[in-house]
Amino acid sequence: MTGKAQTILPQPQVLLVGAGPGDPDLLTLRAARALGAADIVLHDRLVSAEILALAPQAELLETGKAPGGKGWTQDDINAEIIAQARKGRRVVRLKSGDPLIFGRADEEMDALEAAGITYAIIPGITAAVAAAASAKASLTRRGRNAALRFLTGQDIKGFAEQDWRSLARDPAAAIYMGVAAARFVQGRLMVHGADPATPVTVVENASRPIERRIATTLGRLADDMTAAHLTGPTVILLGISPRAEALRMPARPADATPLARAAI
Repeated sequence: MTGKAQTILPQPQVLLVGAGPGDPDLLTLRAARALGAADIVLHDRLVSAEILALAPQAELLETGKAPGGKGWTQDDINAEIIAQARKGRRVVRLKSGDPLIFGRADEEMDALEAAGITYAIIPGITAAVAAAASAKASLTRRGRNAALRFLTGQDIKGFAEQDWRSLARDPAAAIYMGVAAARFVQGRLMVHGADPATPVTVVENASRPIERRIATTLGRLADDMTAAHLTGPTVILLGISPRAEALRMPARPADATPLARAAI
């Protein structure tokens, strides 16, 4: 036999997989294949039932918790991932959106490396991108913003502090976990000189049939979000307006199946 010898790399014991924003049509092919081959899937509570249905052969273990509620700690999750991998099982750690954007992936990678367990990452579409697509709004646009910040409204210490002065001068950001922090973010930005007329697009349950979109301004942000009674995962797109067409159209046809939605 001629030619160069090929190196066969070992298969990772654990896959950290991005489930995307919820619509199963937005999964990558690699993520779908990983789910179809998994022995166990440890998933966040925000992963949709339609995506979990792609792993009918696997044990499903929800490891999330509702905001303010009891649930798994990160140490508990790390220990369970490692225990399942040591049993020789094909483990998928499934996270809503992308594992590398506010997904605590570093803590899991650190634990896996310390335990000597191999892993790989399969990225997913993050909620900000899905929200912008639904709003038919570019996240960057010539003459408006040449950069975009990914921020969290809350961290382990409470409401998250940011460089408000800089953000007020250049208000272009995707704010995750911002429902409870909306009035805090609004106040911080306006105190530092942000224009109350700055456009804001709020998208709840991006890509899902129950998606809702709100077009507002920074000055009305907290009141409009309170009035909307948002309960699902929500992204705030600061400095970005939805196209009028996006506000006229429904989020999804109510009777659309995943395959049918792919053509919409």
